[in-house]
Amino acid sequence: MKLLVTGGAGYVGSHTVHALLAQGHEVVILDNLSTGHKWALQDCELITIDLRDETNLVRNLKGRGFEGVLHFAAKSLVGESKNQPAMYYQNNVGGTTNLVRTMQAADIQRLVFSSTAAIFGNPVSDLIDEAHPKTLINVYGQTKLVVEQMLEAVTASSDFSATCLRYFNAAGANNAANLGEWHEPETHLIPNALRAAAGTGKPLTLFGDDYPTPDGTCIRDYIHVDDLASAHVAAIDTMTESGLFGTYNLGNGNGYSVKEVIAACEKAVGSEIPFTIGPRREGDPATLVASSQKARDYLGWTPTHDSIEEIAQSAWNWECYRRDTLACRNIQRSKLSL
Repeated sequence: MKLLVTGGAGYVGSHTVHALLAQGHEVVILDNLSTGHKWALQDCELITIDLRDETNLVRNLKGRGFEGVLHFAAKSLVGESKNQPAMYYQNNVGGTTNLVRTMQAADIQRLVFSSTAAIFGNPVSDLIDEAHPKTLINVYGQTKLVVEQMLEAVTASSDFSATCLRYFNAAGANNAANLGEWHEPETHLIPNALRAAAGTGKPLTLFGDDYPTPDGTCIRDYIHVDDLASAHVAAIDTMTESGLFGTYNLGNGNGYSVKEVIAACEKAVGSEIPFTIGPRREGDPATLVASSQKARDYLGWTPTHDSIEEIAQSAWNWECYRRDTLACRNIQRSKLSL
């Protein structure tokens, strides 16, 4: 299948591109490289345009023979979304609207959308399934839910089909493919803990230890990025009917506290990772754990990396590679440009 992957130079997008290529799909990446990385690009054509540029979008999609789109490109920082809500709506909602309009004009009828567990807000049950109430507590989650609602309306009125994958905490790396997580700024716990251990990041701060959890720190469901990638492959491969809309939660179904995750990182590193306690971050719920039974039943998907220790080890292997190889390349390029 010939597929377009928006945000294919980003973290989850690049791992999904790798999985799609391994399954024999033809992939074209669309990424403006504002947060994506050239080193994450694989043996694919790259289109460097912004989804908010609808004229250029039409020019690059029409007549190309694309059979489906996997859409990752989005702004995704909760704190930033609070401070710049209009920019988040323009990028996440406006950009996706442009993409869908262009897809329909180009007769591309299948979309897999990268959604988020942030649409659920503070949970009212131990396991969050697809029907769980949506009590939005940040702008980022709002924009993702608005897109889901838009896609549901589009599928109800046309032959367009959309699958929304709501994933919880993406983590880990594909060490064989030299792919992993590199955000600037980095806001995720595991890479920040490992950067602190490696001396490539700031000292680690835990945001709150007074939550109603056993050790006082937030509990999250961590899912290996390769498992997320395989879910996207399963989603596009199973979209065989027109006019369908589906939502699926993606997680392991296991919750780990911040302190438990740090312990797993310490095991991977082989030494203690010191940290300080800071205030809570606004918009952080105490517990988020997924029920992914629907994805297992309907997509035939099963996560294969369900150990937090395995996830932390793969992330540490990636951090060592990032520090010793990619960072050195960046320094060398900077010197050459002087």
